[in-house]
Amino acid sequence: MRLADTCLMVLMLMLTACRPAPESSAETQEITLSSRMGATPDAGFLRVTQPRAMIFPQDHGPHPEYATEWWYFTGNLTDTDEQPWGYQLTLFRVGLKPGDATEDSDWRSHQIIMGHFAISDIQARKHHSQERFSRLGVGLAGANTQPLRVWLGAWFIEAQSTESLFPLRLKADTEDFALDLELGPPDKPLVLQGDRGFSQKGQGQGNASYYYSYTRLPTSGTIRLDDNIRQVQGLSWFDREWSSSALAADQSGWDWFALQLTDGRDLMFYRLRDQQHRAQAFSRGVLVNKQGKVDGLNLDNTEFEIQGYWRNADGLAYPVNWRLQVPHQGIDLNISAVFPDQEMRHTVRYWEGAVRVEGSHQGKGYLELSGY
Repeated sequence: MRLADTCLMVLMLMLTACRPAPESSAETQEITLSSRMGATPDAGFLRVTQPRAMIFPQDHGPHPEYATEWWYFTGNLTDTDEQPWGYQLTLFRVGLKPGDATEDSDWRSHQIIMGHFAISDIQARKHHSQERFSRLGVGLAGANTQPLRVWLGAWFIEAQSTESLFPLRLKADTEDFALDLELGPPDKPLVLQGDRGFSQKGQGQGNASYYYSYTRLPTSGTIRLDDNIRQVQGLSWFDREWSSSALAADQSGWDWFALQLTDGRDLMFYRLRDQQHRAQAFSRGVLVNKQGKVDGLNLDNTEFEIQGYWRNADGLAYPVNWRLQVPHQGIDLNISAVFPDQEMRHTVRYWEGAVRVEGSHQGKGYLELSGY
């Protein structure tokens, strides 16, 4: 990421309170998610350099000593008329500069919260999304540990008690669309990605994150489009990650697959790419069986083939159809977007959408494409 881009993003975040970001236009500065993850951090932030013991419930909450972190939820749901829906709700905490939180006040903060919220109306083939951001202060946004609560105005992630993370309540409301969901308790235990939660993303010390997932969370609640409220239920996926710089300079972005198969297994893979969009050796994943046992995946035992692209109005091509094979597990999947236009085009631009899974196994999931 260019320094000018970083400064502009920070300026926009500091000057904007808890209201929607402007729609993209020729005047709107776009920043890729991968460039934010590859930005050079302030030397005062801690770097992720080695495995460490995860401590819960503390690690469910914020880590202001690191530059960036997120609480990332995606899910495939069905309403009472058997109509399918997809959703994404992500709250990012971004450190503007290192500092002691005790130095903050209602009018001064070292941190901001940014949120992305989307609903995919699969039957209508329409994607609704919005971005918001706010500095911490005056109650506009914040993050607490016990019980977990991360909020951005009326958007929030909230545990219901200090005793357990679950059930989690997710709520986000805009003028045109909204959701109010309860997630969990989980069907499977938490998965520590990488080496006990230490996820190396590139060459060099510090190009890593701490990363864990809940891969299968029973979900129920409501989705609203305009004045139409639907009761829904299904499965969600929760990814949790924090770092101060995850990508190396020679990396352009990633393709992230989160798939829930009907045989009870879940598959996650992040395919890191170089500047020529070739997969890099730090690409990793997991196959989680019905009982929660994890089988590690990498480019030696997992194969990918792009089978189709979608181009946006600017001519940018996203690979939204894939073949994914894990031969030693008998897995040969065709993964395709439920409809192609699920691009998140706000201050941060990427493709994130619901996918269907066919082939040797059936299922549903989410695909994220960053750095195109």
